[in-house]
Amino acid sequence: MSVPASKVSAVSHPTPTIRNPILPGFNPDPSLLRVGDDYYIATSTFEWYPGVQIHHSRDLVHWRLLCRPLSRPSQLNMLGDPDSCGIWAPCLSYADGKFWLIYTDVKRYGRTSGGGTAGAAMRDFHNYLVTADRIDGEWSDPVYMNSSGFDPSLFHDDDGRKWFVNQLWDHRPGHNRFAGIVLQEYSAKERKLLGSRVNIFPGTPLGFTEAPHLYKRDGWYYLITAEGGTFWGHAVTLCRSRSLTGPYELHPDGPVLTARDRPDAPLQRAGHADLVETQDGQTWIAYLCGRPLKNRGRCTLGRETAIQPLVWGPDGWPRTTDGQGLPQLSAPAPNLPAHPWPAAPARHEFDSPQLPIDFQWLRSPWPEELFSLTARPGHLRLYGRETIGSQFKQALVARRQQAHCYSASTVVDFEPEHFQQLAGLVCYYGAAKFHYLYLSHDETLGKHLRVMTSIPDGVMADAFTAPIALPPGRRVELRVEVDEERLFFAYRLEGPGRSWQRLPQMFDASILSDEATSPGLANFTGAFVGVACQDLAGTAKPADFDWFEYRERPYRADPFAG
Repeated sequence: MSVPASKVSAVSHPTPTIRNPILPGFNPDPSLLRVGDDYYIATSTFEWYPGVQIHHSRDLVHWRLLCRPLSRPSQLNMLGDPDSCGIWAPCLSYADGKFWLIYTDVKRYGRTSGGGTAGAAMRDFHNYLVTADRIDGEWSDPVYMNSSGFDPSLFHDDDGRKWFVNQLWDHRPGHNRFAGIVLQEYSAKERKLLGSRVNIFPGTPLGFTEAPHLYKRDGWYYLITAEGGTFWGHAVTLCRSRSLTGPYELHPDGPVLTARDRPDAPLQRAGHADLVETQDGQTWIAYLCGRPLKNRGRCTLGRETAIQPLVWGPDGWPRTTDGQGLPQLSAPAPNLPAHPWPAAPARHEFDSPQLPIDFQWLRSPWPEELFSLTARPGHLRLYGRETIGSQFKQALVARRQQAHCYSASTVVDFEPEHFQQLAGLVCYYGAAKFHYLYLSHDETLGKHLRVMTSIPDGVMADAFTAPIALPPGRRVELRVEVDEERLFFAYRLEGPGRSWQRLPQMFDASILSDEATSPGLANFTGAFVGVACQDLAGTAKPADFDWFEYRERPYRADPFAG
């Protein structure tokens, strides 16, 4: 089987068993690639910068976060991109001695006023191509491809020609918005698309046809797509043709992989898949999925990446090993030498001039305007910028929430002078979904601590706890404990013998999910935990964070008992 030249996050396990999801936390839209003995997965990053996550493995069991290739202004500028826009569905391939990366930068996904992105027919999907000699090296400036739809992919045929496919968006009234999969030749020499596009697959009655990838095997062209929408009805469909341009016949069993009719399945929302062959010819499918909370049914970890084997039948069609097309929590590992990676540290001291790779920020290609790791050595300094939720200059640095139960903490050195200066610890999904434990200043109370919550599906959009007075001139430790849908904050003044003071309120962690929504909100990213700073007076008042700690743990009825 010839897949787009070989297609690849960072959890290690002691037994030769794959535990799904292999990339926990917000890692959607996987593009899976093998080059020699190395496997890579590229996933979407949406409005988080730098763009595209690439994970690396040698055995399909153990994964490490390797790099993010879109890291400079000439490649990517997402200032103004609405929530859940930005980088969608990268496609990673290898041909002609180099790596190829196709991606979409979404500038408008429907109506963007009022913080929402739904309701308008016309969208801006800009598709680009970058290349690199080394996957973790310098990537090129982008080549613009088209803006006709999203989820682009590049297929390298065995005759040397290259073909660009993407979902076609049709904004016209009375037409199917998801208008099929279009194909067009790409000239690497001329760096542009050639000829006319051809609609090779209109989709099935499941609708929402997207996420195309092409492969070639035994003289057949295979086209994989996602259908049914990226929520509970998501599914992986497969079709084939003797001709690249079709017509394509559907898999006789229907969807190759889905949980759409199985609410009991622990992995839901399965879809948006890609295929790869191991060195011995075994086929594997990587796909996005979600793990709902038992109590609330919401996927607070966002859309994650899972992987499992497929087997080819005598009829020339692949199927899951159980024959039922169900996503699996585990699978026997392939016959490859085990290759674990060192565990990522739980605590970051910010002693390096580079931001630890687990962390990202929002939208801006100019991070020096938002934060510094050298202005005060050993600290992450955030410069107070725009409001939390701003689509432009927002000083918020965070990492993915990757488990349903975790503890996170930090210490902040911040002396606000008025109520428009804030800094603290935040659990963040987007502008309309967050819990923010922050320090500020009040004319009566002086320096104080409180929580601001943005509630997407509540009667009130914003809620505040009562302020807690704090003495000036003291660093403050901040802490969050998350146990599934329950979220608690605590604080303590730094110093020996100081005990944690738990805030009495229990907050709803489930709002940090795709499923917590209201009209006009887009819901495609995931939950992050990190630090933020605002100065609405425009004086860029800094806040210094000495360290940040994130630890995953078992469920605790009393999260402060451990």
